Amino acid sequence: MMRERVSSAKRIVVKVGSSSLTGAEGSTLDNNAIDGLVDALATTRKTGREVLLVSSGAIATGLGPLGLKVRPKDLATQQAAASVGQGLLMHRYTESFARHGMTAGQILLTAEDVIRRSHYQNAQRTLTRLLALNVVPIINENDTVATHEIRLGDNDRLAALVAHLVHADLLVLLSDVDSLYTADPKRSGVSPIREVRSIEALGEIEVRKIGGAGVGTGGMATKIEAARIAMTAGIPVVLTSMTHAAHALAGEEIGTLFYGSDQRRSLRLLWLAHASSPRGRVVLDSGAVAAVVDRRLSLLPAGVVGVSGDFAAGEPVDLVDEAGVVVARGLIAFDSSEIPLLMGRSTKELGVSMGAEYERELVHRDDLVLI
Repeated sequence: MMRERVSSAKRIVVKVGSSSLTGAEGSTLDNNAIDGLVDALATTRKTGREVLLVSSGAIATGLGPLGLKVRPKDLATQQAAASVGQGLLMHRYTESFARHGMTAGQILLTAEDVIRRSHYQNAQRTLTRLLALNVVPIINENDTVATHEIRLGDNDRLAALVAHLVHADLLVLLSDVDSLYTADPKRSGVSPIREVRSIEALGEIEVRKIGGAGVGTGGMATKIEAARIAMTAGIPVVLTSMTHAAHALAGEEIGTLFYGSDQRRSLRLLWLAHASSPRGRVVLDSGAVAAVVDRRLSLLPAGVVGVSGDFAAGEPVDLVDEAGVVVARGLIAFDSSEIPLLMGRSTKELGVSMGAEYERELVHRDDLVLI
């Protein structure tokens, strides 16, 4: 049944990583690899199915022209490499799609573009219009301006969030290995995992953190997280290597298939649970834990017994029990400097002593996800 959803998918998001696009040194584009990928996407598009490509590779492509042999660690040089490489990467895609009489369009996104309603509605409209005009959208995080604090961090997460944004029927993650394995595939005695039927089944899988060429930002760990996001959004995922892209897009039983759940979580809550970086911690007493976790209520100041970190109102924070175990994540309504003044006090008391603006939740239940 789930394989039928793959073969019948009408709107597909495909993600490809830097290590699949660059040569052995990781600093030059592999033209044959790009043409092979584009051929697979074009064949799929000609069957009437819609395809969006989330492509890494801008920073890696910019290394060679800048005379850099390895991916820089500092943000400024990464942004400079992305600035040089993004144009080269897009030019190569444009040339390759032109062989099929197809037009490619560039979309550069930041975290805000997929989590803030006014931003993601605009991104959604643009992507939908590009598809209606028979354009293949090529999407990347805007590495030239994104900072450590606001960036999504890797294009695997971005691809999963984009899949939810455009109501995709399928997400295909192309890696440098042909499927998910029970452990590092370089080890002996490991075997491929053909299907992952639930999010809970992901817990026992050992994953690598860095791709083979050393030019990416994640590796298998971020692909697992992207699969988790998509599964939570109700979107099935196929994970395989780029050499098997055509087979995966044709619906053949290739790679690892992750089942999508029957329920779709909102885009903002998906980001909060899976792609946000908590800026601090708020410690809850047992009563507040029960209210948040079991009764799905908002977090009130009366149930807070501690706080750590430096954060501003509206930023994500982890909610932990008194043993330090994370139970939820939410968007906090107050700055960290204000929390000690509010802890253990009722909202009514705070309203009387500090003003009406303090007579409210620390984290509203609509801005909170269980972890």
